[in-house]
Amino acid sequence: MTLQRIIELFAWIGGLLIAALAAIGRVAIFACTAITRAVRPPYYALRVVEQLMQIGWFSLPVVGMTAIFSGAALAQQTFTAGSRFNATSTVPAIVVLAMVRELGPVLVGLMVAGRVSSAMAAELGTMRVTEQLDALSTLRTDPYRYLIAPRLIAALVATPLMVLIANAIGIFGGYFVAVYKLDFNAVHYLQITRQFLTATDFHMALVKSAFFGFFIALMGCYHGFRAQGGAAGVGRATTDAVVSAFILILLSNMIITLMAFG
Repeated sequence: MTLQRIIELFAWIGGLLIAALAAIGRVAIFACTAITRAVRPPYYALRVVEQLMQIGWFSLPVVGMTAIFSGAALAQQTFTAGSRFNATSTVPAIVVLAMVRELGPVLVGLMVAGRVSSAMAAELGTMRVTEQLDALSTLRTDPYRYLIAPRLIAALVATPLMVLIANAIGIFGGYFVAVYKLDFNAVHYLQITRQFLTATDFHMALVKSAFFGFFIALMGCYHGFRAQGGAAGVGRATTDAVVSAFILILLSNMIITLMAFG
């Protein structure tokens, strides 16, 4: 490899690093601006309630189905693996810990991100390319307060609530398969579940879900707010919002897990 090729390689790596840092800086500035607007009046309570319905209530069917199917499959797979080592009695403990600590928050975060981040990016992106956001500013209405702050607040409230509901549904799915298919004793199953489930697990799930909700709303609003280039730009913003929300959810889940249990 010649010296010129080496220089070009380092220049390419440096360009990628600078572009990544610039993107992180833009997201951080956007997030700080949105948070600052959210904690200062005026407040748009009706907009927050509307977003709570969009993010929370209308996401419950897909969240519930995902949770019950995952809990049921987890119980079956745990029983199948445990039967090889005479450890089938661990099914209740593994199901409850896996659902509350990991599967519940992560699956809810991913499902809500796929549904909500894309919708936010598409809506705000359409408003951007059709100059509706500029019209709001002309009418002395802050787009951050009117459009973005309610979405952030609603996501921070709705996502932890949906995780609690999903955890309960997922545990029930595991209980249903274990009792009615794998011949576990119902009372004994519930006793083990209660024994291994602690308040710390619930707190961890709520902390994770709060971060997930923030990232879901932030990425949807950020990419939609910066969309440009007509319909194609809105499509790119929608895709980027979902992908970036997925990455942030999985990354933050790993970091929180390592910090809490490492």
